[in-house]
Amino acid sequence: MYHDTRLAARAADPRPRSAVSTGCGLVGLAGLLTWTTIAKLYGMDGPFSALTNLVACAVPMVLWAIFVDKVHRHASTGLDWSNPKPWRETFEISLTRLAGLWLTWGAIGLIYFSVRVYHEGMFGFAMACFQAAAPWLFALSIPYIFLIDRVTVEPRDGTWHFGAWVMGLDEPIDRTAIAHHARAWAVKGFFMAFMLAIVPGGFGAFIRGDMGQVLSSPTALAMWLITFMFMIDVAFATVGYVLTIKPLDAHIRTANPFAAAWMAALICYPPFILMGDGGPLDYHQGTQGPDGWAVWFAGHPVLLAVWGAALVGLTGIYAWATMAFGFRFSNLTHRGILTHGPYAFSRHPAYLSKNLFWWLAVLPMLPAGGDWQDGVRNTLLMGVVSGVYYWRAKTEERHLGLDPAYQAYSAWMARNGAVPRFFAWLGGAKRPQNPNPVHAE
Repeated sequence: MYHDTRLAARAADPRPRSAVSTGCGLVGLAGLLTWTTIAKLYGMDGPFSALTNLVACAVPMVLWAIFVDKVHRHASTGLDWSNPKPWRETFEISLTRLAGLWLTWGAIGLIYFSVRVYHEGMFGFAMACFQAAAPWLFALSIPYIFLIDRVTVEPRDGTWHFGAWVMGLDEPIDRTAIAHHARAWAVKGFFMAFMLAIVPGGFGAFIRGDMGQVLSSPTALAMWLITFMFMIDVAFATVGYVLTIKPLDAHIRTANPFAAAWMAALICYPPFILMGDGGPLDYHQGTQGPDGWAVWFAGHPVLLAVWGAALVGLTGIYAWATMAFGFRFSNLTHRGILTHGPYAFSRHPAYLSKNLFWWLAVLPMLPAGGDWQDGVRNTLLMGVVSGVYYWRAKTEERHLGLDPAYQAYSAWMARNGAVPRFFAWLGGAKRPQNPNPVHAE
């Protein structure tokens, strides 16, 4: 009876459709698992193997999206394949778009060249990838732009307006479109460099894991699995930044226009990161480090196993949240509203699981030397870090809330999402009712 009641309630208040199918992420995960298994068996732990892992993740998703989900036919792409325009109609538009695109790439390249951080440490790998890919990207962009403009409903987008403005064309210039273009490429230029930079490290650490040592203790197994979950997250996220193209309906529809959102996001990533070693929000000082749980619970195998399982579970949710995007993940952007996977339970499953992981892994309230003041300071700082992620969540909601699709999803989550309902219950709020119930026959 209870089961029937639940089914009836779901039928009366269906979850809004997700912009990404579950199958897309699953086939990407299958490709990733296939390559990591091969790499593990043959000890291929280098950077080229790590890049191959991205390809193994991306290709199945692209094929699924085209042949199963048929995303290229979505109206949200802004493409009309059935009515291509004549070449003569789009030729000059395409030239202007190429100019705008190449000038944008040139500006990003100049920033990479000028900012010293991109020539140090882990970023060297990302810069090497960009240098190797640049000639191919410039060459392939020519046929791509000329072909895609023929089926684009309105090819005079932000790229075109930027090119027309720089070239001084006697055309009406939409500065709002240029601002969107600049924000979108700022997101891609900043975050793709960071994601590519960390791809080899996590992949190599997982592949090099000694199985004899990994299986020797619950602590070693948990840490190896946590590394694997973060590797999945990084792979899907990096693929997401690469495949921001309209034919896959994966383009950036809007980049967050609010300065507070950019501030909240950027302080979580180098070179602006505030939570790093020695930073003003470094909550590790005086603790046992990022793996403090393993130190504090050493000698208690049952507790280590339970705690390690909880941490693996949290990183599993974190990886699942990124995998749910398929190839559409990126910070500070709107590329379609997700309602499936962990987003059926929480609006921000990644932020929630990540912060719970940090609290349980570091145990900031337990100082290494027994100094209670260190414990208080680190607990306060960890609280501020969690507050930063709450801030990020709210600025993202403000941006996505401009889309009626997100408004519908957010309202559905308030009525049905496990996490929002839990916090509402804690606050004593009543469950909101569905204003437009769908009555099953």
